[in-house]
Amino acid sequence: MNELIKLDDLDRQILETLMNDARVTYAELAKRFSVSPATVHVRVEKMKSAGIITGTEVLVDTKALGYDVCCFIGINLYAARDYHSALEKLEQLEEVVEAYYTTGAYNIFVKLMCRSIEELQYVLIDKLQAIKEVQSTETLISLQNPIKRNVRP
Repeated sequence: MNELIKLDDLDRQILETLMNDARVTYAELAKRFSVSPATVHVRVEKMKSAGIITGTEVLVDTKALGYDVCCFIGINLYAARDYHSALEKLEQLEEVVEAYYTTGAYNIFVKLMCRSIEELQYVLIDKLQAIKEVQSTETLISLQNPIKRNVRP
């Protein structure tokens, strides 16, 4: 596990700015926070080395790509020992965009994106429930995603 490093106000400001727009240049950050670009570079590298910054990503509008159905599925396995093999099979399903190993009612909780309810039905019956380690599932369809944000640094 990564050792926690202490972030100061400048680190937090840089991180928050990059979280809002990862394309901001070090020169722009330096100007904004009245430090040198080298200082920004050192701070960003420190956060990368500590595992705080793990990469950058392009965010896409899933609806614009035709994915109209977002759902969450609670999965119960036959046995806890089935976790690793079930997870390997879930990773092969392109519709699964997130997976969590959880406590409580389900062993695994996944987020699926599908283009339609018909596609969701196909994925559930012919793909997900066909995994031999899966004992049962419960599907929750998302109607909207009114809050979507990162944690604050």
